[in-house]
Amino acid sequence: MSKAELYGIRNCDTMKKAFAWLDEHHIAYQFHDYKKEGADPARLAHWCEIAGWETLLNRRGTTFRKLSDADKADLDESSAIALMAAQPSMIKRPVIEYPGGLIVGFKPDDYAEALL
Repeated sequence: MSKAELYGIRNCDTMKKAFAWLDEHHIAYQFHDYKKEGADPARLAHWCEIAGWETLLNRRGTTFRKLSDADKADLDESSAIALMAAQPSMIKRPVIEYPGGLIVGFKPDDYAEALL
């Protein structure tokens, strides 16, 4: 299998679980840290086509919750992509691109089904 691409923020607790799971199962991956490398709007748009912007947008995080009500109102794919590109902390973590698919979030069963 080709190498998986893992996207997220290094110090996030959910990311730490993903790193541990991938390492434990000897899955090769390349890590893309949003804090250092940013989030590409074209890639975000592609992910939204696959998973949906509602899945990709992290509404539980403090970054989203701190937004004004006006910024939260009437969200659509275009505005969600703009928010996530400007503030990558609003992207649900982790995101894994692998040959043949995409996984958003950390669910060990989904990882096993897709990557093992």
